[in-house]
Amino acid sequence: MVEQVELHRGLRDVFFDNTESSNVIGDIGRLIYRGYDIHDLAEKSTFEETVYLMMYGALPTQKELDGFDKALRASRAIPAEVLTIIATIKDAHPMDVLRTALSALAAFEPEVDDVSHEATLRKGIKISAQAATIVAAHHRIRIGEKPLDPDSSLNHAGNFLYMLLGEKPDDDTTELMGKDLIVHLDHGSNASSFAARVTASTLADLHGAVVTGVSTLKGPLHGGAAEGVMKMALEIGDDANVETYLAGKRERGEKIMGFGHAVYRAEDPRARHLREGSRVLAEKKGEPQWFQILSKVEEQMRPYAERGICVNVDFWSGSVYYLLGIPEDLFISIFAIARVPGYVVQILEQQKANILLRPLLQYVGPHDLVYTPIEQRG
Repeated sequence: MVEQVELHRGLRDVFFDNTESSNVIGDIGRLIYRGYDIHDLAEKSTFEETVYLMMYGALPTQKELDGFDKALRASRAIPAEVLTIIATIKDAHPMDVLRTALSALAAFEPEVDDVSHEATLRKGIKISAQAATIVAAHHRIRIGEKPLDPDSSLNHAGNFLYMLLGEKPDDDTTELMGKDLIVHLDHGSNASSFAARVTASTLADLHGAVVTGVSTLKGPLHGGAAEGVMKMALEIGDDANVETYLAGKRERGEKIMGFGHAVYRAEDPRARHLREGSRVLAEKKGEPQWFQILSKVEEQMRPYAERGICVNVDFWSGSVYYLLGIPEDLFISIFAIARVPGYVVQILEQQKANILLRPLLQYVGPHDLVYTPIEQRG
């Protein structure tokens, strides 16, 4: 007889611990990092300052920020052996390359098995810087170009774009990419952050926990939406086709990419910061049609907001990446670059008051079956 228990499939609406890092308030569409509203941070802060806030728990002084930024810039290089691994698997999906290279970095980390707070922080700063280098180096290698050395004169966002595209970005583009990284940095107990915490709860090393997060992020139900939005825009081709395209999608019962969220029942608060950036970038690049198409899609989908199906951050981030000339299969990897320091924050928090994460499954299979020797089975 199956014992009756209350199931929470997918662990929905289950609180498994306390947190001070981020708060996702889904019914009103609000996101808070360490007490600060995402709108303030996206408009007034920098990625480096926001990562410091998340890792250390408070906004830095100028001296503290300078030291943190210096540590990030000094940590960007990756071992030649890891570059060789990247070259060997260059034809794999960028997320597969990223997780493989991040895992390989553990072999070159002298503190790999030290799970103390101080060591995890040091390694967390390093792996946050190196993730961007891996993504950029892989792209250069796979298109037959030599990876570029990090440029210590550029901040995290600017250096990534330089290493990836081969040109130093202007200030506006650097600021937009930094804003994109800020809004993707952390987001409560999402699937990949939870997965990273599960690994960390076993007292596994930081690299293992981060790789768990990156592996989970790759799934199309989690990190793949930005890529899907631009594929949709390219299929539409012209804003005059939007209504017909969406009608066909509804008739076939297909999902409209970039709308709806597992938590938000109002507009994703991160979306607005990339919407304006997408508009400005589209005009600058002389390709306003993509913003026009997506704006019309958003307009046509507005009636569904009453059902909690609202625009999410991926809707606009994909167009930003596309307009920057970034290949679509790298979109999730950029999400990962932002989220790696977020995983570090979650791992640090898990370690602070660690308990092994071990939920239960209710068994509903048969009981008391009698074993039959193989020669007697029909």
